[in-house]
Amino acid sequence: MSMHRRSPLPGTQRLARALVLTAAATTALGMTLGGPAQAAPGLPADPPSKQEVKAQVDRLYEEAEQASERFNAAQEYQKRLQGEADGLQGQVVAAQEELNRLRTDLGAVAAAQYRAGGIDPAVALMLDSDPDGYLNRARSLNQAAERQGATVRQVIDRQLRLDQRRAETTAKLAELEEARRALTESKQQIQQRLTQAQRLLNGLGAAERSRLDAEDAEAAEQRATRGTDRLDLGDQPASSERAAAAFAAAVSRIGSPYVYGSTGPRTFDCSGLMYWSWRQAGVTLPRTSQAQLYAGRRVSLSEARPGDLVIFFRDMHHVGMYAGGGVVVHAPYPGARVRYESVKAMPVAGVVRV
Repeated sequence: MSMHRRSPLPGTQRLARALVLTAAATTALGMTLGGPAQAAPGLPADPPSKQEVKAQVDRLYEEAEQASERFNAAQEYQKRLQGEADGLQGQVVAAQEELNRLRTDLGAVAAAQYRAGGIDPAVALMLDSDPDGYLNRARSLNQAAERQGATVRQVIDRQLRLDQRRAETTAKLAELEEARRALTESKQQIQQRLTQAQRLLNGLGAAERSRLDAEDAEAAEQRATRGTDRLDLGDQPASSERAAAAFAAAVSRIGSPYVYGSTGPRTFDCSGLMYWSWRQAGVTLPRTSQAQLYAGRRVSLSEARPGDLVIFFRDMHHVGMYAGGGVVVHAPYPGARVRYESVKAMPVAGVVRV
């Protein structure tokens, strides 16, 4: 089995671009869901139909999940930078300690030079009873001073470089924190619109709401089921023992609620379910669906086996685990629970064998 390869995490420029896109999408959604449709002056506003409300909710679910995966990526990037900063700080401390030791040694050399500095070297040589010994001592003293000086210069230069890197890392962490805050605000705005859409849904009336729920239930039943009694997953085995263990872990979470940013063990988002399931098999995946696309070897959908990751949508913001028989197990969206779903329910971007 091939272990995962960590993909490059998005840089701050990509994060900033994602924020702009999120803000634009949020603005557009705000225009759509800002309130009841505005009628011409003097005419009553027409309430949205149940199909319009459902379309708005579905769109908001997708926008919310996209924002959640970007937030997960920002958190991973922040963790990496924090680790780099911690490592740099440790190196700076070690370099400072080394520099202090060298300064102590240099002090001893300087003291010896100072004690000998009151007499001209030529006179000291003539007066010394052991001229050869004097020359050897002088040569050794000069060599030691040169070595110490060169070492000090190297350590100082190294410390300056480390200080510069630490400052750069601190700046990156500050920038990333700002991006994370903006992403959090974006998620909050989308959640507000989800709540507003839910109010519209609740305002359809009991009978109309009941019909819509029945239609949704029927559509969901056609695509998926939370049990295996109506599913034919086939008998194709997993690609490895670890894949089988990860698949068993994912199936054991069927019925668990979807929660933004959660990696279990009781609640999950889409990539969090994959992350947790493979951790039970002893493998640490990248945290986001986009990064999980590069966690192993790419295979075609026709080659998919239980335990393989199936990445969905062009921007790869959703992921599930192949279960066999053209079915995946995944955490769908807010308000839904971990369940089986047809792999055809969403556009497939790629299949990965970990």
